[in-house]
Amino acid sequence: MINTIEIKTNDKLLCIRGNDFYLEGEIYTVGRIVNNKYFQLLTGSNDDHWYATLDEQGIYVSFDSTTAKNSKAWFDRIA
Repeated sequence: MINTIEIKTNDKLLCIRGNDFYLEGEIYTVGRIVNNKYFQLLTGSNDDHWYATLDEQGIYVSFDSTTAKNSKAWFDRIA
């Protein structure tokens, strides 16, 4: 099994390592679920989002290295 965490719309995720788009220590809301591996992660109070990944590495948003200083932002689920 790839992951044991189930992500649902409106779940809250804590950014544990940020980048230009997601700030470490901030809480972000899960948007639309694409499938058991990909989902939208909202960037703020409007509908702007990036697509996040849930896999054996954890929860992260991956960026092109020319877009953000750090290519991935990492998150933990808030219980």
